[in-house]
Amino acid sequence: MSRISRREAIVGLVGSAVTAAGLGGSASGMALDTEVPAFTGKHQPKPLPFDASKLDGISEKLIRSHWENNYTGSVKALNAVEQRLTAAYKEDTLPAYVYGGLKREELLRTGSVVLHELYFANLGGNGKADGTALSSISKWFGSYDSWEAEFRKTANALSGGSGWAVLAYNHHTASLHNYWAGDHSANPPFSTPILVLDMYEHSYQMDFGAAAAKYVDAFMKNVNWEEVNRRVEKAIK
Repeated sequence: MSRISRREAIVGLVGSAVTAAGLGGSASGMALDTEVPAFTGKHQPKPLPFDASKLDGISEKLIRSHWENNYTGSVKALNAVEQRLTAAYKEDTLPAYVYGGLKREELLRTGSVVLHELYFANLGGNGKADGTALSSISKWFGSYDSWEAEFRKTANALSGGSGWAVLAYNHHTASLHNYWAGDHSANPPFSTPILVLDMYEHSYQMDFGAAAAKYVDAFMKNVNWEEVNRRVEKAIK
């Protein structure tokens, strides 16, 4: 008979006890120290996908401050919220309104992280629309100029406050549409963001002060339409 160590014996006894108590194997009997994949809280900031010093009319200082403070701050906040949810969802005595507060923060922080990543990814281009994006925009708005005018109006309607202007593909209607979003959670159901413009003051105040319309002008000159094309083509599929 082979000899087992004291540690192996203890591990075996604990494993047997867990099985006997019905804590192993099923989601309803999850051990308290089991990591929940949905709440790992290990998100990492994505690096800027372009050279921040080469944007037309938007300073590197503004972009780096936006990325380091607002976007990275949202990533850290999302991790913190998820880690709190790991413990909170197992607490039977936790009041529902307390748990609801965490879930609200989870939604807001998730929206902030996703929209910021889409925003930075659709910057760094020459601002000249082409390809599938251009043809799709023309189909649903009559012309690129008509779409751009409406997108700018949507964005400028958010100036002096907060929110996002989003061109999205609505899978329910199978069409492109410009949406006004007052915060990180106000996104249209069953839609894929195609072009995202951050209209929170932190995205432009350093360069443009209160002149949000000038920021919108600068943004349009730096849109990466290659990325927008990839999103449109993927969404339509």
